[in-house]
Amino acid sequence: MRSLVSSVLAAALALSMAGCSGPASQDADTQAAAEAGRTVTHAQGTTTVQGVPSTVIVTDWAAFDNLTALGVKVAGVPNTFVPGHLEDKVTPDMIKVGSLQEPDIEAIAAATPDLVVIGARSRKAYPTLSKIAPTIDTTLDNTDVIGGLKANLTLYGDLFDRQDRAKELIAQLDEKVANARAAAEGKGSGLVIVTNGGRLGIYGPQSRVSWMYSSLGIPSVFDEVDDREHGGDAITFEYLVKTNPDWLFVIDRDAGVGKAGAAKALLDNQLLHQAGFWKNDRVVYLDPQAAYVTMHGFDAVTLLLDQVATAYNTH
Repeated sequence: MRSLVSSVLAAALALSMAGCSGPASQDADTQAAAEAGRTVTHAQGTTTVQGVPSTVIVTDWAAFDNLTALGVKVAGVPNTFVPGHLEDKVTPDMIKVGSLQEPDIEAIAAATPDLVVIGARSRKAYPTLSKIAPTIDTTLDNTDVIGGLKANLTLYGDLFDRQDRAKELIAQLDEKVANARAAAEGKGSGLVIVTNGGRLGIYGPQSRVSWMYSSLGIPSVFDEVDDREHGGDAITFEYLVKTNPDWLFVIDRDAGVGKAGAAKALLDNQLLHQAGFWKNDRVVYLDPQAAYVTMHGFDAVTLLLDQVATAYNTH
């Protein structure tokens, strides 16, 4: 009898071990991998994120823009002027976590987030925030805004299991880029300027709207420009008349940060009235908040692409 029982037990054990390579084992492996977390590579290194984050804090409006476009619920946002195109997505229950430049570390820590997303203006807070919670920096390289935006959408899609939605957004972005590029083709040179407290600056190949030149193929009128600062490379009215681009695209920095905008009044002067872009009504005022504050977000970039395409198609 003992021999028979031993044989039955041995067979049962063998069957159980054989089953370890089946679906149950695969599910266990998947669960183990989720518990171990996934390693995310970002602008300041790598971060391990456990499972699908549920409490998400952002310190950057572009990150908020991208996450909400994907349908991800955000728990905390900057306590600063909200860009107009995002106002309807910010709700009263969201935790306020400081300014874009100086996140409120205590408020973020109190929220016990599963993930903190920083970028651009808040990137210097990474060493501190990464000690509090899993933190990723999604700052983009301005020389490839469109490529970087796609990469961030893909990253978020993977993190939050929204890969299909990320692919949809990327396809929409590609379509809008193609439409704007086709509209700009053969329409002459263009120049993007920023007005700031009565001053003028150029936004070029290293700026937050560099995609207008690199992705849309709009010919520039400058040889060299250092436009890394928020005010661009300083220029004068005389420079605009001398270079005389076929199109002038304007970003009102004051309006972008919630102040009274003065770009239109500043540019309406006798000197600029001599320029071809003024005579031909080819001065385009880009959405200042999308261009200056949210500049790397999906809704921001597609809004600007639509503005550019419409301007070219109606002239």
